[in-house]
Amino acid sequence: MSAHDRLRRARPVNPTSSRLTTLLPVSEVTADALDAEDQKIITLARSSRARVAASEGAAVRDETGRTYTAAAVALPSLRLSALRLAVAMAVSSGAESLEAAALVSDNDPDPGDLAAVRDIGPAAPIFHAAPDGTLRATLLP
Repeated sequence: MSAHDRLRRARPVNPTSSRLTTLLPVSEVTADALDAEDQKIITLARSSRARVAASEGAAVRDETGRTYTAAAVALPSLRLSALRLAVAMAVSSGAESLEAAALVSDNDPDPGDLAAVRDIGPAAPIFHAAPDGTLRATLLP
């Protein structure tokens, strides 16, 4: 099974949760169909990734429209995914909920990263994009 096929299958976002994340095929939701604010968080995630040559970049938008961006951290004593770090930044800044999230990565989203978004943004779409900005999938609750 290819990575793309695995992405398109629904799977639990949290091993202890029965909620599933639905993945919409790219043909159903394209980057051009996204509104400007959703395109913006994909662009910000790409910029964060590129700025430090990280393996992934992420951005989240909170209920007030503020955005938080992050790149993956890979130090000898600390490893954080970009999406978990962006969620943590939002929460530590007082965000009460998330409207949307974007992940730019060559790899499939980690279920733990998706769970972190769902903790504070249970209805937030998560846009998974390739490093060139091509939308790979839209993950919906």
